[in-house]
Amino acid sequence: MKYVKWMLAAFILQFLCLTTIGMSTENVNLFTPDNKLIQMQGRINCAKPLRPEISNAGAYIRFNFSGTSCALLLDDQNLWGTNYNYISVVIDNQYKGRVKVTKDQHYYSIASDLADSIHSVIVCKATESQNGYIAFLGIVCKQLLASPPLPKRKIEFIGNSITCGMGDDTKEIPCGTGQWFDQHNAWFAYGPRVARALNADYILNSVSGIGMTRNWNSEGPTMPNVYDNLFLNTDSTLKYDPTRFQPDLISICLGTNDFSDGDNSYDRKELDSTKFVTDYIQSIKRLRARSPHAPICCLTSPATSRQKNSTLEVYLSAIVNYMQQAENDNNVYMYSFSRFFTGGCSGHPNINDHELMTKELIPFYKKVMNW
Repeated sequence: MKYVKWMLAAFILQFLCLTTIGMSTENVNLFTPDNKLIQMQGRINCAKPLRPEISNAGAYIRFNFSGTSCALLLDDQNLWGTNYNYISVVIDNQYKGRVKVTKDQHYYSIASDLADSIHSVIVCKATESQNGYIAFLGIVCKQLLASPPLPKRKIEFIGNSITCGMGDDTKEIPCGTGQWFDQHNAWFAYGPRVARALNADYILNSVSGIGMTRNWNSEGPTMPNVYDNLFLNTDSTLKYDPTRFQPDLISICLGTNDFSDGDNSYDRKELDSTKFVTDYIQSIKRLRARSPHAPICCLTSPATSRQKNSTLEVYLSAIVNYMQQAENDNNVYMYSFSRFFTGGCSGHPNINDHELMTKELIPFYKKVMNW
């Protein structure tokens, strides 16, 4: 019976692949997500091996295949009825653009009319955990092949919408049009860029609007409240397993939303400096407990006013000094951006800004890590 079901699925697959998604007439197969030749990285719920749920911005799938075409079978969680996600596609180290992922199971063609040879693929979740997860159901191609090992170096980037890549990609949908996430593209955010330049693997633990002590539009839940939950939300039934990604370097870019004026949706008081510094220190201590030897780098905001950033810089200096003197931890550092990067939507960095931020950060990280 199991064999009959598989044969029927294969027949349907052939029909769908060759007609609906316009793949070539080569023989193709469906490779399920539990295949050992598929690499996955990020906040991914793997409780169902045949249906892993890809959550955070920048989470990715990587594999090699032979043939002329390739497609993915995906199912978007569809949180809010009209919600959807985007994936960014890279074929043979060439960025090919974003693909919109919508509700229910669909095949998405990500490569066609290629030379009949071996090709490398990276599929990166361009949108963030707030958009819901994408269920990964399989790869359609002629033959799946092994990929090179993932980089040994690992960097964890903790942050807000800037780290997510919100508002950076306006090539297809201009600012002020579409949904709030239509310009998201984590592939071009500074974190993945830095990682690629330093031959490192990465994870983005980031949420738009979030802060260390308070958020842009609410008092919480803040990053310390959601970090331990797999999908970076208030659902504590699924926990994040930090042992799956043990960073050599931890980079924190939080504070923009703590210092912001908010969205006028509630009575927003002046930022409590003592609470901000205390919350930040406690977060560093928790990170240090998980990663005893990883340098922790605290970044100023690349997208806030000069006055607010100056205050943030004072707070971060105090935090670093406390860790060094009171905790005897000399592996905590601060970096101040040289300028502001607000060329994207709603005052966020655009793709060019993220490139400039990357160029600033690389020498700093290299010095800290002796890379």
